[in-house]
Amino acid sequence: MRRLLAFSTLLAGLPFAMVAHAEGTFSFQQTPGQLPKTVVPASYAIDLETDPEHLTLKGQETIDVTVLTDTQDIVLNQAGLKLSGAVLDGTQHATITQDDAAETATLHFSQPVPKGPHTLSINYTGPILKTPNGLYINDYTSATGQVRRMLVTQFEVADARRMFPGWDEPAFKASFQLNVTLPFDDVAVSNMPIIGTTQQDTKTKRVSFAPTPRMSSYLLALVAGDMGAVHGEADGTPMSVYAPAGLEEQGRYALESAQRILPYYNSYFGVKYPLPKMDMLAIPGNYQAGAMENWGALTYIDNVLLFDPKNSTPKTRELIHEVVAHEMAHQWSGDLVTMGWWNNIWLNEGFASWMEIKVTDKLNPQWDIWPRQHETREETMGIDALSTTHPIQQTIHNVSEANSAFDSISYGKGELVIRMLEGWLGEDKFRDGMRAYMKAHAFGNATSQDLWNALSSTSGEDVAKVARSFTEQPGIPQVNVTSFCQNDQATYTLTQSRFTIHDPQAQPLTWSVPVVAGGPGLPTKTLVLGTEPVTITAPRCDTAFKLNLGESGYYRVSYDKNALSALATSLSKFAPVDRANLLGDQYALFRSGQAKLGSYLDLVDSLTAAHESDIAVLEEIISRLETIDQYEIGNADRDDFQTYARSRLAPVLARLGWDEKPHENVLDTMLRPSVISALGTFNDPQVVAEAKRRFALWKANPASLRPDLVGAVTTIAMKTADGQTYDFMAEKVRTTQATELKLRYFAALASATNPDLIRKNVALAYSGAIPNGRIARSLAVIAASSENPDLVWQLVKEHEADIRTHLAPWSQDDFLASIAGHSNNLQVLEALQNDPWSTKTTGAKIATAKAVNTINARQDAIKATQEQIHDWLATHH
Repeated sequence: MRRLLAFSTLLAGLPFAMVAHAEGTFSFQQTPGQLPKTVVPASYAIDLETDPEHLTLKGQETIDVTVLTDTQDIVLNQAGLKLSGAVLDGTQHATITQDDAAETATLHFSQPVPKGPHTLSINYTGPILKTPNGLYINDYTSATGQVRRMLVTQFEVADARRMFPGWDEPAFKASFQLNVTLPFDDVAVSNMPIIGTTQQDTKTKRVSFAPTPRMSSYLLALVAGDMGAVHGEADGTPMSVYAPAGLEEQGRYALESAQRILPYYNSYFGVKYPLPKMDMLAIPGNYQAGAMENWGALTYIDNVLLFDPKNSTPKTRELIHEVVAHEMAHQWSGDLVTMGWWNNIWLNEGFASWMEIKVTDKLNPQWDIWPRQHETREETMGIDALSTTHPIQQTIHNVSEANSAFDSISYGKGELVIRMLEGWLGEDKFRDGMRAYMKAHAFGNATSQDLWNALSSTSGEDVAKVARSFTEQPGIPQVNVTSFCQNDQATYTLTQSRFTIHDPQAQPLTWSVPVVAGGPGLPTKTLVLGTEPVTITAPRCDTAFKLNLGESGYYRVSYDKNALSALATSLSKFAPVDRANLLGDQYALFRSGQAKLGSYLDLVDSLTAAHESDIAVLEEIISRLETIDQYEIGNADRDDFQTYARSRLAPVLARLGWDEKPHENVLDTMLRPSVISALGTFNDPQVVAEAKRRFALWKANPASLRPDLVGAVTTIAMKTADGQTYDFMAEKVRTTQATELKLRYFAALASATNPDLIRKNVALAYSGAIPNGRIARSLAVIAASSENPDLVWQLVKEHEADIRTHLAPWSQDDFLASIAGHSNNLQVLEALQNDPWSTKTTGAKIATAKAVNTINARQDAIKATQEQIHDWLATHH
């Protein structure tokens, strides 16, 4: 699953997480879960009658099971279903008891069911949902202006049980043969090809799909509606992209990307894609998951699969490639080999996040994608440094906790740790280990230890010793560098500690840290830093000596005064990724109280004075300057700081210009909107005036503004919009059907700071203008962008009951935290903590603890920023 976390990273892990216990290799009986392991399914035959008009479903399923231990009770999952009958082997009728809170049904038989194979038949009914989970409807307006209804499934983590009773845990793998009655004109797609279609009457048809390979229940999929497709083939596998009819050609770029990716993956994993086809489906708007790796039927919210040449941007093109690559990577890591339980969700998500960047870099080197992962690193480490972080590999007790595990630690830290391990072992040895892992566990389940064993076997290294220190305990190592000069020879001593932010009671931990060190004119050294100090010598005392070359390691670095000074003097001689890395670490040291803010700003001055032009470095600088500006809200120095920030970025815009140049580097094209947006945030009078001029032209003629500038220009215009301008943009949100454009326009609206317009924005978010799957995120965007999160909190609380009717169950837990987390008001913090929803589930407790911790840490940062920025500006600018 590719959850798009950009607007809300408040969903973190278990509060007060401690070091996890080391696990073993996969064992079905030892794997955690909520269902008893006395009965296991082998195959399902599901016959489903859908009534999309009345939102009901009726099902009959036949399940071949194996009883492992004599039992009178068979317990399986259901949620929201009504089981009307269950028969074993055609003769033994069960007494059925349903526990809706536990989402189970117990089938009790009068006699013990003996060990061995049996056949279980179940009849049931249930609802088709409006919220984006389980089997649900998605109403949208077609390209021809007609209202259409699509049936969609989204089963991860635990919503397959909303379409059929079964063993809805990843360790209970089985094959699935699906038959479904649908409206006659609907195009139907599932994991496997259609093997038969029978007309039922003038309005309906019965569609039968081939049985799937052995897989986990959450990977089953069904999408049906008015769809068209573009088709292709790669490495002998038919591939298609489906979209609402009339938009299928916008899937051409995703199809071409997939056709290039599949041969790479077939070779990399050493196991050829095993299904007879691969379909990718664009779900219009109401798709909260972002994207989902259903085996052979990959689903995506339409704005990360469809590319519209008239309206999509270069960053959209890049995002589509990455998300397609992510879900395709899951066809092996997640689908072919699946984690045994959700405590290892990082095996799915961290690996796919790493592989999406790896293959994107291989196929599109002009995007310079690895250095730009610096942003992911900084966001991830910002969360991992807090007390409410958790180990990558964590204990999961229930579905609520499992949902909370889909966070920046599982995705971002998982990706970064895998990259570090690959860099340490070498690409070839790491790939060979992955091939061995895939072959050994194909169509089965695995744990992290299974992966470490495979990598150790192919590399000859004790991979578990290094990897476990990063996956089974929380937090970030900090490598400390002290320098000593004698006889014009420098000696550097490396030690480690734990890097934290706002966590004075942090448990001291030790890692086995793969370190890469060197500098201009120095040989590159690699080592694993443990508990004992390590010394490295260099021939000159003024040597620019740097750790984490290439930023492939997951650790912070703190240099003593002399080592940092030598680095700063020679910073331009390092690769851009190392310049961004040093900046990121230096700002982090300020956040942790180990350095002054001025040490970061001094580096910014040095780089911008030297006409820094790299996108990764400039995006780092822009991000930090915008954060400092947020911390300066209400402070007397804010105007002076904005003047300073403008002085750093105005020369960059002068180089780029407002308009794309012939044969321009694509990275400059992607950088330009970021620079314009930042200068608008810093109230640059020339940029604001030009943005408003272009906005007026765009209102009259949308073709007058290139797609990549629409977001920046409309956002600047909306910050100080009057009622008439607001109404124009709000109407575009209501009437625009393309999700990419709708969300772009709404993000601009969300920057309005006028309280009356904020009220309108909150109402607009859940009025039906925004699809259900994007409502919670849109409200969080308003809280983040309006500079008035307290008002947004107040309005959300006033209308909370109505808003929650639109949200899927797995987005309920962190809904309030995602709003309150943007506030700096202690009264809002107290209200969040006292709210009944904040303790309703374990997931809600997790989200609340994270929000509280984030707010408190930000209070520290605001105080330190405001105390230090005045004197630095006075002495430097």
